[in-house]
Amino acid sequence: MSPGGRRPLVIGNWKMNLTELWAAALVEDLLRRLGDTGSVEIAVAPAFPCLHVVAERVRASSVRLGAQDVHWEESGPWTGEVSSRMLSEMGVWFVLVGHSERRTHFGETDERVQRKVEALRRHSLVPVLCLGETEHQRDEGRTLAVVERQLRLGLGALAVETGAEVVIAYEPVWAIGTGRTAAPEQVGEVHRMIREQLGSMFGPGVSGRVRILYGGSITPENASGLFALDEVDGGLVGGASLDAAKFTAIVGAARG
Repeated sequence: MSPGGRRPLVIGNWKMNLTELWAAALVEDLLRRLGDTGSVEIAVAPAFPCLHVVAERVRASSVRLGAQDVHWEESGPWTGEVSSRMLSEMGVWFVLVGHSERRTHFGETDERVQRKVEALRRHSLVPVLCLGETEHQRDEGRTLAVVERQLRLGLGALAVETGAEVVIAYEPVWAIGTGRTAAPEQVGEVHRMIREQLGSMFGPGVSGRVRILYGGSITPENASGLFALDEVDGGLVGGASLDAAKFTAIVGAARG
């Protein structure tokens, strides 16, 4: 547990990888290796076509099912999109919103992210709100301002009363898929600011229960150092989550 009593959370974001066959094999390998997840909550977020096969395999386990995105409408002429209701009925628990790859490559705006957060909460799904600055923004000294804006606009008027309604994931854009990881002091600074902003929005009691994850080239080698930081409550893992042994090692680091 973190100093605030928050249960560590590790989410594997499989991105646009794996067919149903390979997704099934990966999750089965992962379940064999993980055993009792104990003090750490674990989730995997496969691509949409693999959700069903993964859902079948994690249903009897303590591993949660995640999804990588969602549309803000309930239904309608949105070719290629997926709604919160669809995900809820499939057994999804966590849903990523505002990931930097969505913001960068698909023009995702803070307004759209906010609408997705609202749609997920209407179906009691937990949005994992992703925040992070580009390398240019960091070089200009705008990291805290950028992340604060994304946080406040992304959450909008969301009512957070228990701290379990949302998860925050800080992922510096320049560290995603690059092999570069933010230095501990950089991560600590941003996570402390996020916690302070949550406190100003929802009060210190509630903000102290919201989990804030770190993401950006997490590996078994650097996970322990990152998870040891006071305000880091786990990780959003990309490439390493496609390797059951590596992902299990990262979960082990979260156990402390």
